[in-house]
Amino acid sequence: MTTFDKREEGFEQQFAHDEELRFKATARRNKLLGLWAAEKLGLSGAEAESYAKSVVISDIEAGAHDVLGKIRKDFAAKGVGQSDHQIGRVMTELMEKAIADIKAGK
Repeated sequence: MTTFDKREEGFEQQFAHDEELRFKATARRNKLLGLWAAEKLGLSGAEAESYAKSVVISDIEAGAHDVLGKIRKDFAAKGVGQSDHQIGRVMTELMEKAIADIKAGK
């Protein structure tokens, strides 16, 4: 194996590792976002956990924009007043928390 091959393999391993961490952080962020939204929707306990899982699943099925869309739609149905900007800000804050938690081994 040449030095170039070793470097290429190292980059591939780093890329795979980074993608795994990004997936974990996004899933964690979406769960936290789902719990935040559930609270705004007046849900608690098992209902809140179930709602948070539905937010995680919506991201896996359709992507981050769908997470925002799902929450926006659910808020509109219940008359919860949160703008897209406010939801986006919470998403950003929770992503930072999720990344910090993962780095801390939580």
